Amino acid sequence: MRTAVDSGSYAAVDLGASSGRVMVGRVGPGRLELTEAHRFPNRPVRTPEGLRWDVLALYAGVLDGLRAAGPVDSVGVDSWAVDYGLLDADGALLGNPVHYRDARTEGVAEQVWASLPAGELYAATGLQYAPFNTLYQLVAARDTAQFAAARRLLLVPDLLTYWLTGEQGTELTNASTTQLVDPRTRDWSREVADRLGIDLGLFAPLRRPGDPAGLLRPEVLEETGLTGPVPVTAVGSHDTASAVAAVPAVDERFAYICTGTWSLAGLELTSPVLTEESRAANFTNELGLDGTVRYLRNIMGLWLLQECVRAWGDPDLGGLLDRAARVPALRSVVDAGDAAFLAPGRMPERIAEACRASGQPVPATPAEVTRCILDSLALAHRRAVTDAQRLAGHPVDVVHVVGGGTRNALLCQLTADACGLPVVAGPTEAAALGNVLVQARAQGLVGDLGGMRRLLARTQSPTRYEPRGGTARWRAAEARLADR
Repeated sequence: MRTAVDSGSYAAVDLGASSGRVMVGRVGPGRLELTEAHRFPNRPVRTPEGLRWDVLALYAGVLDGLRAAGPVDSVGVDSWAVDYGLLDADGALLGNPVHYRDARTEGVAEQVWASLPAGELYAATGLQYAPFNTLYQLVAARDTAQFAAARRLLLVPDLLTYWLTGEQGTELTNASTTQLVDPRTRDWSREVADRLGIDLGLFAPLRRPGDPAGLLRPEVLEETGLTGPVPVTAVGSHDTASAVAAVPAVDERFAYICTGTWSLAGLELTSPVLTEESRAANFTNELGLDGTVRYLRNIMGLWLLQECVRAWGDPDLGGLLDRAARVPALRSVVDAGDAAFLAPGRMPERIAEACRASGQPVPATPAEVTRCILDSLALAHRRAVTDAQRLAGHPVDVVHVVGGGTRNALLCQLTADACGLPVVAGPTEAAALGNVLVQARAQGLVGDLGGMRRLLARTQSPTRYEPRGGTARWRAAEARLADR
């Protein structure tokens, strides 16, 4: 165990849906610094079989990042949720992991509900309906030759950890997104698995954030130039779990919005909300650090804007946002949680079609489409924060926005306006900071979750946005959507 005067250096492997990064965090008494060692693209590949993650390129990026990071005291890996790789009896990967936006799960939920009704499934697992939940992916895959050959299933961060260490495990915060975990017991729901014919033996033993996950293999040390032994520590391997751990909140009366490709908006609770009303509102109960529950709603997020920008040939984003700020507010809004926007391609046209179908003005220019997206996201943030407070009986005084969306000042201000609450924006690299802090805590440098947040509050510099103009116009826009 380290003494209180020691400091440590930690590599956070943080993989997002569009890019990966290896960040180096340095932690000591009153010190928390984060620098980027290496950033690399995450480009899914459409094969004849469907949409796949290029996990080999991601692993190469991780190795390059560890080489650039230099000497570290530990490594931790987090990524997006639900997706997995299958291993054969020799531990070899059986093909690239399927992307959650692949079409293979279309119609699968109805098959599942025929055996296990949606209400019973929610009462057992607390997971919102999303067509790409791991549960539905497994049902879609179980008649394939690849699945028949599988002897182990590893979620994406656990797969990369296995390649780094040679040891297999299933980290709990990410396991809780599979729709196979009971959020009350924080263990597998054997009843759900049995009723749906899913073999839980496919999964490696559960790990908790802070648990040891092995040492870097000699081959990895040679590839990266690191000197062993270098431990790998299980962190909140679902990037949202790590990001919520890095919310610099001063008490429990806060909501959070983890922004990026997705917006995850909700509350941190001590127990799940498993009511039928919660299910109807499509809230999820995912597990966080130290016995917490991330009670949140998935919103499509900046994916909508990312796809539009790609379709427009990657114009300057700063100029686009400046022009969008001058477009009249709330002329047109769409449901930012609508599964119609899940797949890639034709996003500007699909947003225009949604506005046309609902009888609203059709945005014609990139600035108008951008303003429609940002207004719609802010409105979705408002609905999620408002609904979460009501359903959980947990009022809040402030909304913390973390992640990539903190760079979008217009979105942060619109979110404050829509919620009628102050928005505290930052840190941007919240997932990497949460990852680093769990590693530092495992080595005795940081205390409990409250201690982690106090260190964040002392060392980070968030931006505060005060609400403007009242919420009446946002309520009217909300009613307009509800009347569709």
